[in-house]
Amino acid sequence: MLEKSIVMLDFETTGLSPAMGDRITEVAALRIVGGRIVERYVSLINCDVRIPSFITGLTGITQAMVDNAPPVSRVVPDLLDFIGGDALSAHNASFDEKFLLAEAARLNLTPGHQALVCSLKLSRRVFPNLASYKLGNLSGQLGIRFKSAAHRAESDAEVAAEVLIHIGKHIGSTYGIAGVDPALLVSVNKLAAAKVHQFLQKQSPP
Repeated sequence: MLEKSIVMLDFETTGLSPAMGDRITEVAALRIVGGRIVERYVSLINCDVRIPSFITGLTGITQAMVDNAPPVSRVVPDLLDFIGGDALSAHNASFDEKFLLAEAARLNLTPGHQALVCSLKLSRRVFPNLASYKLGNLSGQLGIRFKSAAHRAESDAEVAAEVLIHIGKHIGSTYGIAGVDPALLVSVNKLAAAKVHQFLQKQSPP
């Protein structure tokens, strides 16, 4: 499953909107090939901003941690090099992509990812009857465990990656599709949940 490379991304941030001045504090990018994580880029980030106390309470990321972290001017170019032209995924992907685009634009850089796959939307479409699609609740319902504390970039990205791999395996085994690739996942992302089963049946080999 997922033989074509796809990068699962997760940012921790100072808030919800780069348009309101919020910045990134930590990143994890995990490359998935052949249904497993094969490479990772993880870093705290110094954007020269104040860390709100509620963010420290949520994530455990302190002012001292980011003050001593590599500067954003180094981390973002390294991150974009790591992602390259692979498809990009995140849980609630529009959130992470808007921060990626905003931070890249500050440095006059352009991300090169060729597609965006949202594991949150995918979960809603492939498993439409679950009680919750928040990452912590969703992973528990699928039998996926956090190896370390939630609300840190690497931990969240690992669980989101396992969710994406689980979805790929489910589609492959249910519909007999040998190569579940990013293009197929993008197509499923765009469908209403009621249309997903019929669409995937059409992708099945005769």
